[in-house]
Amino acid sequence: MPSPSQRIATLTGDGDDGWQLFYRARAMKAAGHDVLELTIGEHDIGTDPLILDEMHRAARAGHTGYAAVPGVAALRAAVAARLSKQHGRRVTADHVLIVPGGQAGLFAAHHAACDAGDRALLIDPYYATYPGTIRAVGALPVPVPARSEDGFQPDLAALAVAAKGARSLLINSPNNPTGAVYSDESLSGIAAIAQAHDLWVIADEVYDTQVWHGRHRPIASLPGMAARTLSIGSLSKSHAMTGSRLGWVCGPEAVIAQMITLATHTTYGVPGYIQEAGLFALAQGAAIEASVAAPFKRRRDLLLARIEDHPYLRAIPPDGAMYVMLDIRATGLSGDEFAARLLDAELVAVMPGESFGNAAAGHVRVALTLPDDRFADAIARLIGFAETLAA
Repeated sequence: MPSPSQRIATLTGDGDDGWQLFYRARAMKAAGHDVLELTIGEHDIGTDPLILDEMHRAARAGHTGYAAVPGVAALRAAVAARLSKQHGRRVTADHVLIVPGGQAGLFAAHHAACDAGDRALLIDPYYATYPGTIRAVGALPVPVPARSEDGFQPDLAALAVAAKGARSLLINSPNNPTGAVYSDESLSGIAAIAQAHDLWVIADEVYDTQVWHGRHRPIASLPGMAARTLSIGSLSKSHAMTGSRLGWVCGPEAVIAQMITLATHTTYGVPGYIQEAGLFALAQGAAIEASVAAPFKRRRDLLLARIEDHPYLRAIPPDGAMYVMLDIRATGLSGDEFAARLLDAELVAVMPGESFGNAAAGHVRVALTLPDDRFADAIARLIGFAETLAA
């Protein structure tokens, strides 16, 4: 048969997408093992029944045909109103494209920002799909490290060097996998670099409702940045709607118009009944978002308290998102080795830091995604395993 294109055959670069441990943990669960999964960012609660009721109502009412490719007008307007408050400027529906989840938004945004062969910057550690998303549009991913010792804030000096000749910069705050919320100094530095080097900034802000300390400041709200920023949002994390695949891209009106053309040739929009449910979800206000976020803050604090001053495990306290990064280098193992052996010995699954880039090597990411009692059990097993290694 004909060979596949080089673009699709090389999406993961070296052929490893970094998720082998997750797949192995799922296989063990399917075989009947009681694995405690602290891997992916999947809520331990389902979507609120009221949102599901609205989805059902909308489907039964006939909203199952083709929906408008840019998104249902009322939903685009609701997202624009939400972003107007966050950005401190007027955002209209024409600045918003509804997309099937944040991942589709990242793909579309890089299509809008990059041509084949362009250098596209991203901060390392990064969410595992980022390099492949960049390669999928024919661009070259260029990681710029952020150090554990700096709380995973971006290295602005390194970023300024890498920006020469680049086309775009992908940032993520609150951050997956590190939980870092970018400081005002980091955001101002990024903005200055983007303007000096004429970069597009693609801002993944899907964790904007999960901030434990400080504040989430959209980079598009900084002076001069709205015209060069494509902001990605989603209801996956804020409303526990991961499987509904409902997100958006916000950007300059002329670019959004061209991205609508892209959507016409790719996704062809999002089902209308899901958009109606999303509109209902947004109308519930901040209370539902706070209730979805609250368990992650509680479990974060539980984990940090359990390993405070631990000789072999060092937490990088997250200011946001639903994860904690643990520095396990004192055990003498890599993140890959630690996670693999922890799964075999204790039936606890965490993600190796190496899944998220070189800067997270020697770390593991703990997702705060089990009910409190099972989460506490998993952390006890993790601590016990680390102490067994040291002994």
